[in-house]
Amino acid sequence: MTGAEALRQGAARLAAAGVPAAADDARLLLAHALELPRHHLAAALAAPLPPEALRRFDAALAARAARQPVSQILGRRAFWKHEFRVTRDTLDPRPETEALVEAALAEPFASVLDLGTGTGAILISLLAERPGARGLGTDISPAALEVAQENAAKLGVCADFLESDWFASVSGEFDLIVSNPPYIALDEMADLSPEVREWEPRKALTDEADGLSAYRAIAAGAPAHLSPGGRLLVEIGPTQGAAVAALMREAGLTEARILPDLDGRDRVVAARKPR
Repeated sequence: MTGAEALRQGAARLAAAGVPAAADDARLLLAHALELPRHHLAAALAAPLPPEALRRFDAALAARAARQPVSQILGRRAFWKHEFRVTRDTLDPRPETEALVEAALAEPFASVLDLGTGTGAILISLLAERPGARGLGTDISPAALEVAQENAAKLGVCADFLESDWFASVSGEFDLIVSNPPYIALDEMADLSPEVREWEPRKALTDEADGLSAYRAIAAGAPAHLSPGGRLLVEIGPTQGAAVAALMREAGLTEARILPDLDGRDRVVAARKPR
């Protein structure tokens, strides 16, 4: 079987399983099976597919047909300017989260705390842009922290990582606190795609309540861990801006602003500790 024939059959198999963008996913998975960059795949399509590559492609197709995310099958996901290792223990970094990174980089900082760091994508992206800054990433998942540490080492970024339930084990003050916490309400979980609902870590998705529990904890704890004039930035769901901004103001933070992502949806709430 040639690569082109395998690709056609793979795309049809994924489409029959209800996978969106089946043809695109099949190309990514075939390139992965052949251990080629995607843009080098065309040259390999006319040649017979090596048996080992066919076996890898079949296994990848089976996983994708079961709705496992492509990033988990490949073991990596592009975010900001780098590729990050992802596993079932980590939330998949998403393009909309880059709005948080962009907003954080709009002002200088010498220290940053990333609460619920997951893959470490936010923290590592920030520190890569500010090599002199000190960074700490926390998570309640030891498995996620291992992935974050691997990503930092692979990308040559110096960061510290700590197992902590929000601020529970954190000491000291930071110029910048960032977080992409679980913000999906329990009654919204059923509406998520199978790729998210069934394959990503549930604790990173929902608080099993109204979707605001993490923001209550973060807003309440942030003033004690922000330097005077320091900033708090959190990612939100598109309908949560007003509620999260109100929590920050109630905690004594000022200049609360709601910032959009590239699609124009509310995505980040930012506030500041008074000087």
